[in-house]
Amino acid sequence: MENLAFDAVLCDLDGVIRHYDLTEVECLERIAGLPEGTTAEIAFAPERDLPLLLGQISRAQWTASITDALTNQIPARLAGNLASAFAYAPFRADQAAVDLIRKLRGKMPVVLVTNATVWLDEDLALLGLTDLADHVVNSSHVGIAKPDPGIYRIAVERAGVPADRCLFVDDTQANIDAADTAGMTAVLYRNSSDLLRALAPVLDQEAEMLAG
Repeated sequence: MENLAFDAVLCDLDGVIRHYDLTEVECLERIAGLPEGTTAEIAFAPERDLPLLLGQISRAQWTASITDALTNQIPARLAGNLASAFAYAPFRADQAAVDLIRKLRGKMPVVLVTNATVWLDEDLALLGLTDLADHVVNSSHVGIAKPDPGIYRIAVERAGVPADRCLFVDDTQANIDAADTAGMTAVLYRNSSDLLRALAPVLDQEAEMLAG
């Protein structure tokens, strides 16, 4: 396609395409008398989360570390239940985002760039999204997590186009800032409308070609 600001799309997974249901976690936090979000804050603390995202610990080890931290505030059994509910929380795909990404396939390279776990392939299979992207750059496989510049270099290499020809979409400002520093066109995702606006040049051009 001609006259576009980008030739490849690099997209985050969690918070953009995949979303978690933390209803059970929130219920258990209320039972435990904990402020909503306590478990997530503990689970995503860098000393627990980063080893998981770099593929250095298992889900069982991550769950145990969350349990240990929670037992400082609540009884051990409830802490274990909360940790398990969080680590195994159900998830779904945002169909609007999926549909938009699928429209790009065959038009330009699509690369998922995600801070994810070693079981991501299983999760994508459960969602029916194994064919969503041309490539998946998974932090736990490459050993580098966003916003480290290294993972962006890998993603650009997989895309096969220069960084300044890549559109990068993510829901975290630090990751957007890193992509911008890497020379990409970076879009902060808040809802599917942001993704639609970002991809509009491609979709509008396709519509014009079909109409012509």
